[in-house]
Amino acid sequence: MKITGAVLEEIGRPRPFADSRPITVSELDLEGPGPTEILVRIEAAGICHSDLSVVDGNRVRPVPMLLGHEAAGRVVEVGADVTDLAPGQRVVMSFLPRCEQCENCAEDGRLPCTTGSKSNGDGTLLHGSMHLDRGGEKIFHHLGVSGFATHAVVDRASAVPVDDDIPADVAAVLGCAVLTGGGAVLNAARPRPQDSIMIVGLGGVGMAALITAISQGVSRIVAVDTLEEKLEHARRLGAHETYTPQQVLAEGVKAKYVIECAGNPRAFETAFAATAVGGTTITAGLPHPDARAQISPLTVTAEARTIIGSYLGSAVPARDIPKYAQLWREGKLPVEELISARIALADINQAMDQLADGKAVRQVIMFDAE
Repeated sequence: MKITGAVLEEIGRPRPFADSRPITVSELDLEGPGPTEILVRIEAAGICHSDLSVVDGNRVRPVPMLLGHEAAGRVVEVGADVTDLAPGQRVVMSFLPRCEQCENCAEDGRLPCTTGSKSNGDGTLLHGSMHLDRGGEKIFHHLGVSGFATHAVVDRASAVPVDDDIPADVAAVLGCAVLTGGGAVLNAARPRPQDSIMIVGLGGVGMAALITAISQGVSRIVAVDTLEEKLEHARRLGAHETYTPQQVLAEGVKAKYVIECAGNPRAFETAFAATAVGGTTITAGLPHPDARAQISPLTVTAEARTIIGSYLGSAVPARDIPKYAQLWREGKLPVEELISARIALADINQAMDQLADGKAVRQVIMFDAE
């Protein structure tokens, strides 16, 4: 079938992207689903730093690639081996499918699936298939989803069904920002109500971590960012204290659990410095592979500290996405507050500039806006 999608043509073009236009909106051919796959009509897709990191070269992927990994839509067709989904159901896409057969998949979400990680790096779906073509040129898949398009074929393992009462834009954001930030709280930190928690970096993932901590009734929640408008947003959402990184370091602000969500080595250093004796630093951000941070090993030992990496919120998407959907349904998780703009697919290059400038929390492409 013919679809329209946003294809990254070349990695590393200069800013502003609105001028260099590394992404083109193209007509593509999409092959139908294989036995374990489904065809989805995309309704909404969030723009995440993991998309930007491919555009700017922080994450090298094969190109040309149809971007987008945070998306929700309606099932159109299912493969012969898919028996638990039907056309018309709304599904949330997850960017790290789980094969449920490798050793990592037995670790309750703590470790990324080996097979899923390899297919993501190769630019294919979970079992190695590719379905995108443009005039005879193969187009790679992004993280098993390629959600910046009118339609996508994904492996069944990349989709989680949600009820119709979850709006498409909210559903999309559940699949990455909330899964990652919320999971850093619920699966990695696991704070008790009497504990303190700090979030360093208030993009989509950081704000999702913030509202998840609030939903759990944590007694002291601290938000940290370089931008005053994001700190003000955090205060409106319910953060008890807000600081810039400089204030955290100068004033010696500490918390038991500190979650770094910026993907920046300086943010990690700030998070480590702000972790209390006996506390835990959780890193959920994805910096450039060559980035390095400086911390004191003596501090880890002498203060009985713990450092945890949390990829995709240490999540099992099929287990966790319904939890977040229920928290939203109960009015405890205002996911719509994370959405800073709803845009059209044609605005994709400008949206990458907004994200790179730190001006956006979550921009969501709405396909009814096309």
